[in-house]
Amino acid sequence: MKRRPLLALAAGLPLAGWLPAMAQTATVGQTAPDFSLEDTSGKPVKLSAFRGKTVVLEWNNPGCPFVRKHYQGNLQALQKEATAQGVVWLAINSTREDSADYLTPPQLARWMAEKQAAPTATLMDEDGAVGHAYGARVTPHMYIVNAQGVLAYAGGIDSIPSARVEDIARATNHVRVALAELAVGKPVSRPTSLPYGCSIKYRNAAG
Repeated sequence: MKRRPLLALAAGLPLAGWLPAMAQTATVGQTAPDFSLEDTSGKPVKLSAFRGKTVVLEWNNPGCPFVRKHYQGNLQALQKEATAQGVVWLAINSTREDSADYLTPPQLARWMAEKQAAPTATLMDEDGAVGHAYGARVTPHMYIVNAQGVLAYAGGIDSIPSARVEDIARATNHVRVALAELAVGKPVSRPTSLPYGCSIKYRNAAG
């Protein structure tokens, strides 16, 4: 099955806040929309429970070649580095259930374990409500919520929009840079960037 990558400028995306009903789309610099999703074991995880900590949101789909590129070791290393510093890392899968890319919670948990991934939790968003609330368009689409609950970053994981593993070493990792700045109390110098990857297979989307 041929997948069409979707490239989109984060600055042009409707991106918002702990907003109770997720009625509007996330915007960098505003409060991040609160949500509660079940992890792959069925345990509910609520974003606002992590207030006081930096939270990374990673939109994930193992069927996407761009995700597979970064799970050759790059994302695992970043997850471990971040969580060791007290950052909460939430991987979110918004793939609809009838998509060829859909994995059941046990299947997704098994894939993450096989890849030795280290997020704080892997969350299921089958109806796509949280993905739509954040304006997530591709996998991997990355967001960072600061300790005050404000969306501090939205965009790509790095500066080279390709599916080639060899490009990782020469790319600027926007997530790593943003986390380092937040850790020392600095504002994120590049709060938006180009998100690249495969289009998210939302429930109301074709393909």
